[in-house]
Amino acid sequence: RFYEKVQALHQDPKASVDNPLLAFSLIKRLHSDWPNVIYSDEATENTQALHAGFKEVEQELPGAEDLDGAARALMRLQDVYALSVKGMANGVFQRAGASRPPLYSPGRRVSLSADDCFHVGKVAYDTGDYYHSIAWLEEAVGLFRLSYGSWNPEDRSSLEDALDHLAFSYFMAGNISHALSLSREFLHYDPSNRRVARNVAKYEKLLEMGTGGRWGWRGGCHGPPSHRCPPSHALLGPLSPQPAPEHLPHLGCSYETNGSPYLLLQPAKKEMVRIQPYVALYHDFISDAEAETIKGLAGPWLQRSVVASGEKQQKAEYRISKSAWLKDTADPAVRALEQRIAAITGLDLRPPYAEYLQVVNYGLGGHYEPHFDHATSRKSPLYRMKSGNRIATVMIYLSAVEAGGSTAFIYANFSVPVVKNAALFWWNLRRNGDGDEDTLHAGCPVLAGDKWVANKWIHEHGQEFRRPCSANPRD
Repeated sequence: RFYEKVQALHQDPKASVDNPLLAFSLIKRLHSDWPNVIYSDEATENTQALHAGFKEVEQELPGAEDLDGAARALMRLQDVYALSVKGMANGVFQRAGASRPPLYSPGRRVSLSADDCFHVGKVAYDTGDYYHSIAWLEEAVGLFRLSYGSWNPEDRSSLEDALDHLAFSYFMAGNISHALSLSREFLHYDPSNRRVARNVAKYEKLLEMGTGGRWGWRGGCHGPPSHRCPPSHALLGPLSPQPAPEHLPHLGCSYETNGSPYLLLQPAKKEMVRIQPYVALYHDFISDAEAETIKGLAGPWLQRSVVASGEKQQKAEYRISKSAWLKDTADPAVRALEQRIAAITGLDLRPPYAEYLQVVNYGLGGHYEPHFDHATSRKSPLYRMKSGNRIATVMIYLSAVEAGGSTAFIYANFSVPVVKNAALFWWNLRRNGDGDEDTLHAGCPVLAGDKWVANKWIHEHGQEFRRPCSANPRD
């Protein structure tokens, strides 16, 4: 039964990566549903063989961190793209309360189970994020009610579990009357539960007193209510209206040689995206074969991306991706790419004037919240290279995505969608060496697909005569 379910969901292997709902259910199935089958009563006759086979592959399966991260990714997509939780549970990526077409329409519509929705809500609940736990647990309760009494061996949770968590989420959000009605429903299914009976009595007393007080359970008192608004990455939602390109001066497309013999026979296809900040997109910058080579070289070395934090580097929830670094000696394709970058930018990429090529993979819900590429403090690890700050960024799109994944410039109020094989270039520093605040940018979450980029960060030392200071100290 389990095998038939998996086979039906994954007839197209690529689809399980592109659709975030399929990706989440795959991770959940491998982490929790499959062990439930292995250790179920049905498996007792084959216990020894099943357990031995499971132990052989257990280390290769997704872990608890992967499953919780996938759940947080669905909540991130919910926030940033203002998606309806009910729609997501039904496999539809539709903005909440909108009648417009879905943001993404997968080839095969896949819905989430009650247990799937419960797990997403439980991840939020465990961190005190009742804003998300209420939405997802409501959906879980609704689905469990529809199937109450039927047995599903893959489920770890039940209607009672969902009601229990949802009631407390509403209580912490200040809605005591709804917490009371949910707890009474719980007692209808499990009348002997003393803890919930005590909660019902307490809720009734609080309502009689007309107080909005807080009362903890599940291991003691809780702090103040944590009913949060959507987090800061909700800023990456629909930006305010942008001027039409034809109304922006000096924007256009051109073939560029930049005075480089390297580009004489095959000029770069340059599209000016913005003048301030200076952002240009170079189309067909890399070939499909080169992109696949670079992804293949980086694949075995991918690790969770880190960010600069004071004088250290560490993992952070506001950057969800995996990355690897490639030297130009790794492969002729990398060396050729570096020569091309030097030609279009006119900058010196010889060590230590530029960092190694960073290859980044953004999977399910992968994103990078608003940040600057250049250092804003002299204590930043960037200065350990002793080659100054990052003067410029070249970001190459190595893959296409079906939805999401745009690079959004927050203060400048525009975004650049993923254009496969194109390279995005911008100056991080002004000519006087100060950081350009208009380059604050973010990688919007990947809604559908697998986003790969390659970053080349170029430093200011070595560029003194290639991008000289201006006569105007304000430039």
